Amino acid sequence: MSISLTILGCHSATPRINAFPTSQYLEINNCHFLIDCGEGTQRQMRKYKVGFSKISHVFISHLHGDHFYGLVGLLSTLGILSREKELHIYGPKGIKEVTLLQLKISQSHAKFPMIFHELSSTKSELIFENDKVSVRTIPLHHRVYTNGYLFTEKKKPRKLHMANINHYEEIDKADYLNIKAGKDITLSTGEIVPNSELTLPAQKPLSFAFCSDTSYKPDIVPIIENTDLLYHEATFLDDRKDLATKTRHSTTKEAAQIAKDAKVNQLILGHYSGRYKDISVFKKEAQEIFENTDLAEPGKVFTIK
Repeated sequence: MSISLTILGCHSATPRINAFPTSQYLEINNCHFLIDCGEGTQRQMRKYKVGFSKISHVFISHLHGDHFYGLVGLLSTLGILSREKELHIYGPKGIKEVTLLQLKISQSHAKFPMIFHELSSTKSELIFENDKVSVRTIPLHHRVYTNGYLFTEKKKPRKLHMANINHYEEIDKADYLNIKAGKDITLSTGEIVPNSELTLPAQKPLSFAFCSDTSYKPDIVPIIENTDLLYHEATFLDDRKDLATKTRHSTTKEAAQIAKDAKVNQLILGHYSGRYKDISVFKKEAQEIFENTDLAEPGKVFTIK
């Protein structure tokens, strides 16, 4: 089981020659998700060899253009590519209306089933679940209704402790599924071999938290606590905290403080303001509070196994 996160775009506001707005491709436990879809997303997907057909679910954080203006173009392309498989789209209330209107007026070829899941709750809620992954919202505080998303692997079965199992000739391969499921084994003598002797603890389920545009919001800490990988916007350096507050964005140090308080394993910063030519200062400043900080950059892949 693993997490692989590909950064497609990580800058704020308008697209520039070498700066693309927010979009990320997440592969977690063999599920494939697109998170936000700023302008140029499909171009970035082609550049970094992200398969269009693999994506089954799209999660849009909010309806500012730099986070969803690439969506209708992507949907149109999927139609041209003759997609037939359904696509689930999660986002704020209004995403269905604005998307379908554009597709209708442009007479798009996107005829595959699109299933919209419109969000309006200001509390964290479970919005997707299958046998591999669950997804919860992370309510954020921005100028419009905004959610982040927490992606978590499902709990894994315990591992077989083969060295101990091999001590018992009666235990057959046919018993392995029951052992993994946590059951004890009763031998022909009546002896009960406890499951704890036959198994090893399962690997901790991996998790990724995506925190899109938001002002400093410490009440999200319990939702993302102990997350393996956290992406948190950091539009400004700490010297422009006044501007961050005004625009309801975060600074590097605020993002780092969230990561520290939530005891996450690794922090990724992104959504840099165009006023900064050297983004390395973002990492340096955040590391004053949270050492294991890295920077989002187009094409960069973060992997956890």
